Amino acid sequence: MPIEAREIVLAARPAGWPSESDFRIESRTLADPTDGEIAIEVTHLSVDPYMRSRMRDAASYAAPVQLGEKMTGAGVGRVFASRSPRFQPGDWVQGVTGWCSHLVTEARGFRKLDPSASPGSTALGVPGMTGLTAYFGLLDVGKPKSGETVLISGAAGAVGSVAGQIARIQGCRTVGIAGSDEKVAWLVEELGFGAAFNYKTTADYRARISELCPNGVDIYFDNVGGEITDAVFPLLNVHARMPVCGQISQYNNEEQEMGPRLLWYLITKRARVEGFLVTDYAERFREALAQLTGWYREGRLVHREEIEHGLENTPRAFLEMMRGRNTGKMIVKVAD
Repeated sequence: MPIEAREIVLAARPAGWPSESDFRIESRTLADPTDGEIAIEVTHLSVDPYMRSRMRDAASYAAPVQLGEKMTGAGVGRVFASRSPRFQPGDWVQGVTGWCSHLVTEARGFRKLDPSASPGSTALGVPGMTGLTAYFGLLDVGKPKSGETVLISGAAGAVGSVAGQIARIQGCRTVGIAGSDEKVAWLVEELGFGAAFNYKTTADYRARISELCPNGVDIYFDNVGGEITDAVFPLLNVHARMPVCGQISQYNNEEQEMGPRLLWYLITKRARVEGFLVTDYAERFREALAQLTGWYREGRLVHREEIEHGLENTPRAFLEMMRGRNTGKMIVKVAD
């Protein structure tokens, strides 16, 4: 080849909120692909809340990123060299690339994209890991029934916005919780949510949720945790379901918050709280992607992106996403 790749590595483990100084950019020369490998030029990267937990040196569902190691994450790119029968130079692919400009990797775990069907970055959103998370969390864990009330925290984010639209497609009334009046307007006016409110300007979460969910909450899709989730428990209906997708309000805490003890509501309401990982459903990704792509092409799922340009600005995009500055999916455009 040889190709000089740029990578963003974890330079320090954050204490509390991360900062751009916790990352650094490095260069390295890539070797030619060997049997079963492909070489990819990365064009778009995804930044997501789960990445914060991977920056901790602690046991979790996945190994932490080591100091000096490339940050993990999904990306889209174009194959420019291949030793795999599955891909040819020029193919567009999506998979776990990490934060980088180029990489050589095993072809296993990557899927071929049809760039004529939608922009390549879309594969990181609705018909990608974001959409899959919303799909399985809502449909398999939440098990919605037509006419039920679905409440979603972090509703204007990448996963929450898709989960709310799927709930609407299933015939449910969807109520969203978001962090600005502009996001609330987007949820109601463009995504078809029945109602939404700005938690940053709301003094009493429980009263506001009760007002917007007069028939109680059948499904609470939890992306946030903390005080918002505490306020939901008393409003759960009998046999309510609570898919726990994320707890973004807690990710930067150095010490655990002490909250009210609310599990007794699960007894009186005979409700179910279940955390999930989208990777648990890997064998069904093909099925779900076909459904998500169909809804997207039919215009039943709206996809919105916030774009940050330049690999070097990936840490900034990550921090902006963690602060809730994005509406929809936060994407970094690395190359044309």
